[in-house]
Amino acid sequence: MKRKLTPKQQRFADEYIESGKKEESAIKAGYKSRSAHSIATENLQKPAIKSYIDERMAEIASKRIMDATEAVELLTSIARGETKETVYIGTADGVYEKHKGADLKTRISATKEILKRYPDNNKLVEQQIRKLKADADIAESKARIMNASTDSTEAKVSEYLDKLDDVLGGDSDGN
Repeated sequence: MKRKLTPKQQRFADEYIESGKKEESAIKAGYKSRSAHSIATENLQKPAIKSYIDERMAEIASKRIMDATEAVELLTSIARGETKETVYIGTADGVYEKHKGADLKTRISATKEILKRYPDNNKLVEQQIRKLKADADIAESKARIMNASTDSTEAKVSEYLDKLDDVLGGDSDGN
C-alpha cells in the first residue's frame, strides 16, 4: 500500500523536481530556513517521497524526451525535404518570413544519420568490414610465415614476399 504524501511533502518534491536544489525546495515548500537542509535531506531519504519523485521524473521523461522512433521519423522527414524551416529576411522594406525546405547538405546529413542506425543496409560499412577482414587475414599470414620459418632473416623475407606475391596474384619483380 502506498503512503500518501502530506501537502508540504508533495510541494517539496515538486519543487525539487523543478529545481534540483533540496534546501531551496524545502524553503519554498514551507519549511523553516533554519531546518531546511536537514529536512530536505531527510525527505529525500523517505521511500514515499523518493517513489513520488521517481514516478514524476519518469512521467516527465516520457513526455519530453524524444524516443528512437520519433528521432528516425524526424530525420526521415528532413531527408525527404518534408520539414520546412522558417527563415527571417531583413530588407530595407522590413522583415519577411520565408518557409523553406532543408538544403541538400542537411538532407544528406539526415540520410547519413538514418543509415547509421541501419548498418545492414549500408554498402560503405560492408566494404569497410571486408577491408578489415582482408587486413586481418594478411596480418595472420605474415605471422604464420615469420613463425614457421627457421631460416635466416633474408630467407624469411624472401619467403614472405613470395607468399605475398601469390596472394596478390603477381610476381615480386613488379611484373
